Amino acid sequence: MADRLEEMPLFLLRTVLFPYAQIQLHVFEERYREMVRHCTQFDQPFGVVLIRSGEEVGQTAEPYMVGTAVRIVSVHTYDDGKMDVRVQGERRFRVRKLEYDRPYVVGYVEPVVELEIEDTPRTQALLSRAREYVQTYIETYFARFDVKVAKIKLPVDATALSFVVAHFLQIENLDKQRLLEGTDTIERIADMIPILERHIEDAKAPPYQRVSPVQMSEWITPN
Repeated sequence: MADRLEEMPLFLLRTVLFPYAQIQLHVFEERYREMVRHCTQFDQPFGVVLIRSGEEVGQTAEPYMVGTAVRIVSVHTYDDGKMDVRVQGERRFRVRKLEYDRPYVVGYVEPVVELEIEDTPRTQALLSRAREYVQTYIETYFARFDVKVAKIKLPVDATALSFVVAHFLQIENLDKQRLLEGTDTIERIADMIPILERHIEDAKAPPYQRVSPVQMSEWITPN
């Protein structure tokens, strides 16, 4: 455990946020509005953590112990006090202690440290394949709509690449949480390669479009 833990307000969600990713939060509970005002006033980050059990609204939720610290990018406050808050994921943390005596949950956290990356042929092959598969998936997906995609700009840094790809995947939150908690960049990428392959195959299917009875009427011949 780190000698000195960082005090961090926590936003409990049914969402996993990775470093380098942005999301917009619609903040309507007064406790979280207070948290946003506090973090904005003191230029302090807050943490986004996935709910392990309990409800998103109210005081009953328990979080997973690894989350992502975020920086507030913008805040739009409506006349009724509700907020749209855009945040940028920056770094991971591990919660060592939770405190529930304030309107919002506060964690005492330490950094999650990533293992050093060994420059091996396997490392280079996996990084190259991940970049290639992301490009192929996006091109394949948009080709169904006759849209051509330019070259996708992906991070050069391997760890940043792994988190950008992880955020991009259409998988369950528990699978995303496992990727977030891991500390081996190359194994994270290796785990995502089969998922990217499935995404590419799924993208080859023709796009689904709901058809109404009116649209089908000219093809229907009554008995």
